[in-house]
Amino acid sequence: MRTDEIELTAIEGGRAKMRSKRPRSAVTSGRAKFINGDPNSAWARRFHDLAAAHAIDLGGADRLSSSQLSLIRRCAAIQCECESMEAKLSRGEPVDLDVFTRTASHLRRIFETLGIERKPRNVTPKLADYLSEAAE
Repeated sequence: MRTDEIELTAIEGGRAKMRSKRPRSAVTSGRAKFINGDPNSAWARRFHDLAAAHAIDLGGADRLSSSQLSLIRRCAAIQCECESMEAKLSRGEPVDLDVFTRTASHLRRIFETLGIERKPRNVTPKLADYLSEAAE
């Protein structure tokens, strides 16, 4: 899109909103998941579930930059492919383990870039709760 076709309309919440003379693509506006593809395939449904879960892990899609959303989509796609290779392994079919391990490594690095990490929950009971349960 040429810069002369874009008009900056407002800055809201620290993000610039742009209005174009042409309508936005279906992927950009959220009407479609892919430029060309089957949004109803098992792969696409899993992709959507993973992308949504990763966005939630980072605070929700509305709080993420376009770059972060793009990385989340890459993570979801790579994860779908890893799961596909794992399914082949479970059926005893051959898988190129070099490709599998490199793919998993790329996924880990993108997750690190996004800042997704496991944060353990504190499940230690409070002393007062423990004492009251012990008394019962």
